[in-house]
Amino acid sequence: MSSEARPFAIRADGLGKRYAMGSTSGMFRYRSLREQLTRRARHNADETFWALHPADFEIAEGERVGVIGRNGAGKSTFLKLLAGITPPTQGRIEVRGRVGSLLEVGTGFHPELSGRENIFLAASVLGMRRSEIASKLDDIVAFAGVDRFLDTPVKRYSSGMYLRLAFAVAAHIEPEILLVDEVLAVGDAEFQKKCLGRMAEFGESGRTVVFVSHSMAAVLRLCERAILLDGGRVVADGPASEVIRTYLDSGLGTTAHREWASPQDAPGDAVAALKSVRVVNDGGVSTEEINITRPLTVEVEYWQRSADPALRTSASVGFYNEEGVCLFIASAFSTPEWVGQPTGPGVYKAVCHVPGNFLAEGKVSVTAGVATLQPYVIHVIEHDAVAFQVVDRSDGDGVRGAYANDWPGVVRPLLDWTLECEHAPIGEVSA
Repeated sequence: MSSEARPFAIRADGLGKRYAMGSTSGMFRYRSLREQLTRRARHNADETFWALHPADFEIAEGERVGVIGRNGAGKSTFLKLLAGITPPTQGRIEVRGRVGSLLEVGTGFHPELSGRENIFLAASVLGMRRSEIASKLDDIVAFAGVDRFLDTPVKRYSSGMYLRLAFAVAAHIEPEILLVDEVLAVGDAEFQKKCLGRMAEFGESGRTVVFVSHSMAAVLRLCERAILLDGGRVVADGPASEVIRTYLDSGLGTTAHREWASPQDAPGDAVAALKSVRVVNDGGVSTEEINITRPLTVEVEYWQRSADPALRTSASVGFYNEEGVCLFIASAFSTPEWVGQPTGPGVYKAVCHVPGNFLAEGKVSVTAGVATLQPYVIHVIEHDAVAFQVVDRSDGDGVRGAYANDWPGVVRPLLDWTLECEHAPIGEVSA
């Protein structure tokens, strides 16, 4: 049954959320008499912005919808409005059915309670009776893989354990609508696979899934439909493959060079923050177009802010094609002389060298990150940091040579070939 013929699970009419940029003080902050007297005048002068511009949309029962867009596009605000966590500034929203949401790691958990106690607490908040929770307890614990620590206070859990347990609870209350934010990015590959499998089961069983992700491959695999946000606006809504192609082709602000003015304004944490990311051709010029036969470099500059002598920061980059498929990941951790060097506070520039005749033609986006080893901690990851277009001119120097038609494959290496003939030369063949 098509989504047009199905009843709606979520319907929004003119739904929008606006924030006052100047209103950053806490609700209970002490104000002087002068501040109280001038509060109204200041409030009127505060600059406001729309985290989500008013929009109309409908999500049918059983639909699996991906929400995509750059950081700051309004994706998390979108989900918080659907979940009822934040009220809209404008418009109204109707939701039919029980909602399970995983918008932040450990949402609803009490740090002093054990994993077992938090399962009962979180599930009861989400609408389950105690008998229901007890019947699903073993499944929840098995899915989360925290059986050894079930009676340990969750304040001692790692962020990964928090995530696994929180998702397991949300996934086993069997809601009619499941809302999932990008928090799955902090899980390991095996757990992400389990989560995606569980969400696929939800959709196949006729329940509704709304999934925010930077992984185009995950959205393509899971979702039949996608909504693209940019600057708080819905700029595309339709079949997932078409919306993802629109996103990757348009770039939506992605260029071959991005730079941040200070560590405070840059993506990162107290250990490291990105300073700049550039795609550079073999002539030393930052460019969005790379000849398929020529080498390129990706330069990642970052601030190391921590003076801890035990830390060894390192940059990594991930390359993705137009379908969101990961072509490969490269990290400076794999450079032996880099690993053993101390990295005190300062600005570091890591340069990744990519040979010519390696990438296939098409749009390539680059995710940049900075991490430390032992223990492995990601301090910053910027999805779609930069992008470039690989162009094959078919001039005879590349893999395709003079062949003009499409050449499939996610990479296009120019490999060495040898040719041997086991028969006598044609001119020496006897009659």
